[in-house]
Amino acid sequence: MDKLFFEKVKRLLEAKETLYNNTGFIEKDPISIPHKFTLKQDIEIMGFFAAIFAWGQRATIINKCNELIDRFDNSPFEFIMSYSDNDLKQLMGFKHRTFNDTDLLYCVDFLRRHYLRFSTLEDAFVPDETRLQTVEQALIHFYNYFFDNSDAPQRTRKHISTPAKKSACKRINMYLRWMVRKDDKGVDFGIWQKLKAKDLICPLDLHVERTARILGLITRPKPDWMAAVELTNNLRLFDPNDPVKYDFALFGISIEEGVDGIIR
Repeated sequence: MDKLFFEKVKRLLEAKETLYNNTGFIEKDPISIPHKFTLKQDIEIMGFFAAIFAWGQRATIINKCNELIDRFDNSPFEFIMSYSDNDLKQLMGFKHRTFNDTDLLYCVDFLRRHYLRFSTLEDAFVPDETRLQTVEQALIHFYNYFFDNSDAPQRTRKHISTPAKKSACKRINMYLRWMVRKDDKGVDFGIWQKLKAKDLICPLDLHVERTARILGLITRPKPDWMAAVELTNNLRLFDPNDPVKYDFALFGISIEEGVDGIIR
């Protein structure tokens, strides 16, 4: 990328990040779901579900999350920590695309087992604060920890991705952005401390990929883990301390404006 083009792309991304990284962004985005809560564990739980449901139309994702909140009696953490077998009946029949009540019941069981041992879901990604972890290591650990149970349904594995299988891990990287990034814009929560914003990997969804390829930020042919790393490394050239803030710009350009003619 020559210097003139670099500066042009940087100015574009900075301007669009300012445009889209604000509370006006929240209403139509799945991040609106954890913003309904103030209790840290409720934010973590519904942020997790909003992220793994982030597949398809945003309005549908938000509606299904709201349905799940209703099934949790509007108190996700309290429900998960105190449910009886009879209470679980109200979760039956839940479905979002290929995610069904079998997957939901396993997720609820996992969350209960985890919160009986730890006060935050952050420990599911980085269990030992004294050990340095890359995001790649954290994601691999989370996948292995999530499914470290003989009762884990095989079908549920497709809903939790891992770099070990070369997945770009778009939804989990988006969840980490929500939990880790902290600024004064009011969108991301910044309630986790062990991982740092500078180490996050940009969520590589269809919209981000489309914009990034036109801007020359991705050359790898497949949208896999290495493509997400390539994109993030290029974004670090613009801001080494907070590269994934440009997720707002890349996503917003594609879904709100379209990308044709932005860079010539």
